[in-house]
Amino acid sequence: MTAPAPGATPGSAARRHGWIAVLVVGAALFVVVERTLVGTQNPNFVPSAILLGAAIVPAAFIAFVYGRRLPYDVGGAAIGLSALFGGIVGTVVAGTLEYDVQRDLGVLPMVGVGLIEEASKLLVPLVVLLFVSRFRTRADGLLLGVAAGAGFAALETMGYAFTTLIQSKGSITATIDVLMLRGIMSPAAHMAWTGITAAALFAAAESGWAGRRVGMFVGAFVVAVGLHTAWDSSPNLFWTAAVAVVSLGLLGWTVHRTAADTRARTHSHAAHARVA
Repeated sequence: MTAPAPGATPGSAARRHGWIAVLVVGAALFVVVERTLVGTQNPNFVPSAILLGAAIVPAAFIAFVYGRRLPYDVGGAAIGLSALFGGIVGTVVAGTLEYDVQRDLGVLPMVGVGLIEEASKLLVPLVVLLFVSRFRTRADGLLLGVAAGAGFAALETMGYAFTTLIQSKGSITATIDVLMLRGIMSPAAHMAWTGITAAALFAAAESGWAGRRVGMFVGAFVVAVGLHTAWDSSPNLFWTAAVAVVSLGLLGWTVHRTAADTRARTHSHAAHARVA
């Protein structure tokens, strides 16, 4: 029988499968609000529909990642704050920089959008890394990155839904379509990309900023920007689906590597303990 990894907590069924409850309850609430909105045509229900439609899948995916068997030290408060401030700070900084660049240059290439947004989403995880010393593992970076990406994705989706509502002259169907598509795809976009890069960033810090780990972070960031650019440049849904598969595959590989590193450290600690 092996000892649990440092910082790990015994995995419970409730934690591993909590994302299902989040998804089911959230979806039920969304359906109730959406049906009420359609039936009554009361615009007072629009904010609730937009909020639920934009936040349900990101929240469920955070719960899914949190339920993996990884040695997280971060708790619910840190996750929630990362999502909240990661979303607000990320969208505000990215929106401001994109506006300034487009105003000054007259054009903003897609790669510029990817670069700005991926960097902006890392600001809150970076602040946590620098000022909260107990959150310095790759697993913590992965979870905080996914949370920051979730906040960014939810707020961005709310913005797109609101814009669609105005441009379509109040079409509820068009607005719901935007919420459904962007909500379902969000784990394979902002959440995956920021999870990958934040995990690499925290791994570099955990290693004492060893050159190899820093290089891996730079590589992860470049890959995230490339995936973001490919997503934004997508000519059709099939291309977007392909980028989504690659993004989720890389996030899954990151989770696997994080778990493998944890097991290796556990075995190393056990070996040293036996020698001692």
